[in-house]
Amino acid sequence: MPDGSIPVGERHFPALVLNADFRPLSYFPLSVWCWQDAVKAVFLDRVAVLSEYDQEVHSPSQTIRLPSVIALKEYIPAARRPAFTRFNVFLRDRFECQYCAEPHAIQDLTFDHLIPRSRGGRTTWDNVVTACGPCNLRKGSRLPRECRMFPRRPPRQPTTWELQENGRSFPPNYLHESWRDYLYWDTELES
Repeated sequence: MPDGSIPVGERHFPALVLNADFRPLSYFPLSVWCWQDAVKAVFLDRVAVLSEYDQEVHSPSQTIRLPSVIALKEYIPAARRPAFTRFNVFLRDRFECQYCAEPHAIQDLTFDHLIPRSRGGRTTWDNVVTACGPCNLRKGSRLPRECRMFPRRPPRQPTTWELQENGRSFPPNYLHESWRDYLYWDTELES
């Protein structure tokens, strides 16, 4: 079945969402809205359309091409301090075990408390690192000096900017060609 013959409601046409400074709201996960939310924002005059898909949606009185890149009209400042979440710890540590330095799939990663909770350690930015299962088991409830397992980088609270920069190293599986001028991934460009 040709691409254009699939009804719009049954296909995905995500819109890349940029802040008013024309940078993505986030790189990882990439800030995208479904086409329905993008069209609604256009009609409410909350965004400027920078690029469009060839596909259209129709109402009884109007036809609109689906937006592929939109920019907010009002700037949204980034949070100064990122939330302490499992995902943000993994992103801070670049999805690598901080002991063996191997990259891992997210489902194979765990938290490791440098000072184990059984010894009074807390679950904070400064005490938690990303570890693979085997390294986490090997360290167990010992202190780093007791097992001679030290993290590659000392844990600390990252800035929102640092997390965004780390996220740029992990481009998503889907990138529409109209988005490329607005995204700057750490990938080699074709010459």
